[in-house]
Amino acid sequence: MTGSNPTDGNSGAGAHGGPAAGRRVIEQRGLYFDELEEGLVYAHRPGRTVTETDNVLFSTLTMNTQALHLDAAWSAGQPFGQRLMNSMFTLATMVGQSVTQLTQGTIIAQLGLTDVSFPHPLYHGDTLYTETIITGRRLSASRPGQGIVTMEHTGRNQDGAVVARATRSCLMWTREAHGNAQGSQNVGE
Repeated sequence: MTGSNPTDGNSGAGAHGGPAAGRRVIEQRGLYFDELEEGLVYAHRPGRTVTETDNVLFSTLTMNTQALHLDAAWSAGQPFGQRLMNSMFTLATMVGQSVTQLTQGTIIAQLGLTDVSFPHPLYHGDTLYTETIITGRRLSASRPGQGIVTMEHTGRNQDGAVVARATRSCLMWTREAHGNAQGSQNVGE
């Protein structure tokens, strides 16, 4: 791919060998540090309807044997009267819903999650909708061409009840630096 960069829209072939043959290619990506706006609400769609299968698989894959996620009979006698979606599944899905729009291909690293809360349960059959507000951004003092972005994710069910919140910090590329980094990787190809 000499002289081409799959993220600049002028690649002679797709980033992974696709059939671009001289056509302009637009690769799906998130937003760069310099494209994110503080205070803007990013609504991530589509929503995700969560299922019993999601809950059982996630809970067992992560070795979380909490009866509130796995035992319908026992959960029926508990305060919510039914099984609850695993809160870690809810958190992971909420963050995951933001990836395509915000960080796909533009993130360097997730730095941390804080202020995680689950104010209302999520149940089998509920649909999770996520919105993100950029609450802070600053260029890195030690990593030129990169910046730290703080995001506040809010997940709501189909009725608008807030089921999850989390503040997330990420190290993100600036558009120019990412292009330069990718260009240097293509040298000699």
